[in-house]
Amino acid sequence: MLRIAVPNKGSLAEPAAEMLREAGYRQRRDSRELVLPDADNGVEFFFLRPRDIAVYVGTGTVDVGITGRDLLLDSGSPATEHLPLGFARSTFRFATQAGTMNDVREVAGRRVATSYPVLVGQYLTAQGVEPAEVVRLDGAVETAIRLGVADVIADVVETGTTLRAAGLDVFGAPILTSEAVLVRRADGPEPAGLDVLTRRLQGVLTAREYVLMDYDVPMELVDRAVAVTPGLESPTVSPLHNTDWAAVRVMVRRSETNKVMDALYDVGARAILVTSIHACRL
Repeated sequence: MLRIAVPNKGSLAEPAAEMLREAGYRQRRDSRELVLPDADNGVEFFFLRPRDIAVYVGTGTVDVGITGRDLLLDSGSPATEHLPLGFARSTFRFATQAGTMNDVREVAGRRVATSYPVLVGQYLTAQGVEPAEVVRLDGAVETAIRLGVADVIADVVETGTTLRAAGLDVFGAPILTSEAVLVRRADGPEPAGLDVLTRRLQGVLTAREYVLMDYDVPMELVDRAVAVTPGLESPTVSPLHNTDWAAVRVMVRRSETNKVMDALYDVGARAILVTSIHACRL
């Protein structure tokens, strides 16, 4: 069976479990379960610390896993990103006391506190910046400056509220834009069953990104309406009982739903309906 590592806790855990449920896989009901076989789908789930997942994948202990891009890069493991999963998005940035630094070059000779020492060290080296020291902390790095442990911190930023509350401002370009990713070993053959898992997860991503739109439009306006909703390949256009009208069915990006509905109404379409997509294969 395909062995899949899944985050056992933290911000990645529930969204990962929900995506796998939507993809048709069993998920645990008891948070104390560490291993969950799903024989019907030919997979076995292992619930591990998110930070350790890339390491297990890189050593071949498990075939694939779900973790953060930031955790993957910081692990130094011979694992590689296979598929971005579109949730747990965040930005990794430098921050320090408000109004004291503006450019990453000012980090030279300073102490930098972070939970991601490998990632930060590689980034600074690539920028030609040599810090005095990279201080590894397991959490709450925003207090490191106030406590005198560091001059600069590098941390995941979602809204920036926590940093501002600590009197800190971000500066410089983002170190990394991160999200949840499916990872596999960087070398060796593709694990058996990974193609099925990939198609299922891509189906969930598409179902979340698109809706199904149906509408009626006069025959003489079909071309104008289809220009508004070209779909992924081509819309389905069917004749109605009233031969002066046609019914159109098409996939539309969820984020553009209301804008597209307004444009269709202006063209002359009516009975415009939107339906969520629960699963799909493209």
